[in-house]
Amino acid sequence: MDWGGPGFVIAIIAISTFGWVVNNWIRARHGYSLEDEWGGKTEKSEVRDDAKLREMNQQLTQTMEKMQDRMIVLERIVTDKGYTVAEEIEALRDTPRSNASDSGVQMNFDKKEQV
Repeated sequence: MDWGGPGFVIAIIAISTFGWVVNNWIRARHGYSLEDEWGGKTEKSEVRDDAKLREMNQQLTQTMEKMQDRMIVLERIVTDKGYTVAEEIEALRDTPRSNASDSGVQMNFDKKEQV
């Protein structure tokens, strides 16, 4: 047998290729990732369910629209009511209080009662 001839080189290439094919066949059969010709790993491609993706997209779109509506309401409350409430509080602070209309009892927190 001529070890330096083209038959030997072709036999080595054939054995290597056959080993690579058998290795990938066993990996595919058992659910492992496959090797490509450069030694990298290729994950098994999942079957896409377009109907399920469309349904999920529709649900997410509806949820986003609800959230946008809520955000609009919150922005309106913060911007419109915020200034109005602040103005009303300041108006109450500015109005003079008469002692006759004050029916509250003044509490003295500085002294402690002794029993």
